[in-house]
Amino acid sequence: EGEADSLPNREPDPVEATDDAFWDQFWADTATSVQDVFALVPAAEIRAVREESPSNLATLCYKVTVVWALGGCSRERLVLNCSRLLTRVLPYIFEDPDWRGFFWSTVPGAGRAGGEEEDENARPLAESLLLAIADLLFCPDFTVQSHRRSTVDSAEDVHSLDSCEYIWEAGVGFAHSPQPNYIHDVNRMELLKLLLTCFSEAMYLPPAPDSGGTNPWVQFFCSTENRHALPLFTSLLNTVCAYDPVGYGIPYNHLLFSDYREPLVEEAAQVLIVTLDHDSATSTSPTVDGTTTGTAMDDTDPPGPENLFVNYLSRIHREEDFQFILKGIARLLSNPLLQTYLPNSTKKIQFHQELLVLFWKLCDFNKKFLFFVLKSSDVLDILVPILYFLNDARADHSRVGLMHIGVFILLLLSGERNFGVRLNKPYSVRVPMDIPVFTGTHADLLIVVFHKIITSGHQRLQPLFDCLLTIVVNVSPYLKSLSMVAANKLLHLLEAFSTTWFLFSAAQNHHLVFFLLEAFNNIIQYQFDGNSNLVYAIIRKRSVFHQLANLPTDPPAIHKALQRRRRAPEPLSRTGSQEGASMEGSRPAAPAEPGTLKTSLVATPGIDKLTEKSQVSEDGTLRSLEPTSQQSLSDGSPAMEEPDQAWREQRRLSSASASGQWSPTSEWVLSWKSKLGLTDESEILRFLQHGTLVGLLPVPHPILIRKYQANSGTAMWFRTYMWGVIYLRNVDPPVWYDTDVKLFEIQRV
Repeated sequence: EGEADSLPNREPDPVEATDDAFWDQFWADTATSVQDVFALVPAAEIRAVREESPSNLATLCYKVTVVWALGGCSRERLVLNCSRLLTRVLPYIFEDPDWRGFFWSTVPGAGRAGGEEEDENARPLAESLLLAIADLLFCPDFTVQSHRRSTVDSAEDVHSLDSCEYIWEAGVGFAHSPQPNYIHDVNRMELLKLLLTCFSEAMYLPPAPDSGGTNPWVQFFCSTENRHALPLFTSLLNTVCAYDPVGYGIPYNHLLFSDYREPLVEEAAQVLIVTLDHDSATSTSPTVDGTTTGTAMDDTDPPGPENLFVNYLSRIHREEDFQFILKGIARLLSNPLLQTYLPNSTKKIQFHQELLVLFWKLCDFNKKFLFFVLKSSDVLDILVPILYFLNDARADHSRVGLMHIGVFILLLLSGERNFGVRLNKPYSVRVPMDIPVFTGTHADLLIVVFHKIITSGHQRLQPLFDCLLTIVVNVSPYLKSLSMVAANKLLHLLEAFSTTWFLFSAAQNHHLVFFLLEAFNNIIQYQFDGNSNLVYAIIRKRSVFHQLANLPTDPPAIHKALQRRRRAPEPLSRTGSQEGASMEGSRPAAPAEPGTLKTSLVATPGIDKLTEKSQVSEDGTLRSLEPTSQQSLSDGSPAMEEPDQAWREQRRLSSASASGQWSPTSEWVLSWKSKLGLTDESEILRFLQHGTLVGLLPVPHPILIRKYQANSGTAMWFRTYMWGVIYLRNVDPPVWYDTDVKLFEIQRV
């Protein structure tokens, strides 16, 4: 019995699959924990068996799966031990390309007991395993409350019960909230960890942007083959959105009672986002027609994707369901911001990155949900935590992924007019943040935080500058009244971005100036009356515009500007921006502790690939702008040529030296300088004397919105980011540590 938990290591001869006495010892009913299994079965031993006694490893996996599938709920210990053993061994099967197909093969002789004819329709092991997990997740007295007096012992009963009556938590499509049960939560968690491990084969394949990226484990589990797909999707979603970590409002309550729900919620969130890893760019998503039916899932839409989890998510449509989901996610995202006068008195959750991915998926796959979010100022309950995370993580190299997803969500929201309108709500919540104190709206908060990220974040955030300013441009036509603090921040950015060394030091830096000028144009054209602060700031800083209009284009001047940069490689000058005192109770954004682990990310597509330009018509509807209609638009209005067309042209005009180093040329500078469209100063002075813009401004230009568009590049980015988060967050037990993952690299800060 002492050897029970060691692998069938290096038995010189293969052990027959029929030798039950030998194999049964591996899942004997001795109580162990998953941590024990990880300690007793070291990595080196699994790899040795894989290399030296492959048939024993094959038989072990086969026996565990079969014992498991037949064991049913009746032998809980056996089920849990099999589950732990598989969680331990699977990553080592995935890391070896020769073994990867093993679970998808049918094992010869699997039907031995009943003769050979059963082999014809034998399922692959992977399918048997996934169906067994699904059954066990709705197993009375093991993972759910039993509804009848007698216990279910026969496997047949488990297969016939209607799991929709056993959904884990009230919420979408289910009104009954079962009694919390610690044992059930722990058992569910162990099974979900195994499920996540099955799905993690994706970690062992290198990132390939062209791969449709269908994970066969997820594909099968979320197909009609899994009769529990709907109740399980609902259980996971409701468990996450119903969770309230505050501890019933009693300070320090979380220290007195261990919260066994949180690990389950975290695991549920991780399984949910992995099942929803679906490239929406390549699939048809259901249309939005605003109809409602009596069920939780909308049946009127055309059939959606084959992945049922994505399908169900895209068809949720009832207002009360949207309200439940939005309130739940907002509550959990705001949790780390809860400040009380007693330090550490409230429980802080750690899974905000998984929640942000889930929120992204909801908005991306369910347009009705997106419109619901923007219909009221509830969207601000999502915005403020995101701005808090962005500001807090700006100096930390290990949290670059968090910065990106926060910005992507805001980019997605900013493509909708309502988001800009909602930002005008006064900002009164005082979450302690390391930013200057200001009095104003949520728009002011957004601009002040963006300014802080750009001027005091680390270098690796520079690819996000385009995105940040695109968001500002998207919301600018709707901003009724910027505070003096925010107006000064915008002009400080213009000042920093329009220095000659910055403009000439990279091929696309001038886009940032164009974005800012476009935002100023929008505000002056559409919201002039309330924006005296911005107009005043522009007039005060008119020398910046003057310098831009007189930008040197001759080669010696370009050369001189770049020399100046070599002497002072300060990323962006902080001079000229009067930093007021930071908010009371805030801590400065800290860099990562040395040695912090982080996972690498694939590059994100440029802003021209991330977004698609649309023009807002008189009635508020959007029409997509094809390059043909863009030409006419840029004549006679301050709207500028878009970075994407200009980009190819500039690549042609600027010279790339032999070393591949890009260098600016006079033609290149002239090609975009001519499009700046700056008016001369006399007109501004005339306006100041008369106090009116009538006759000065051209006819208002159409509003241009750059809407986020799904593409395979972002789908790949999300996949690497999501699995990187899951890899780093699962440390007890360390499911994937020290295995040969290929999707990302593990780095130390």
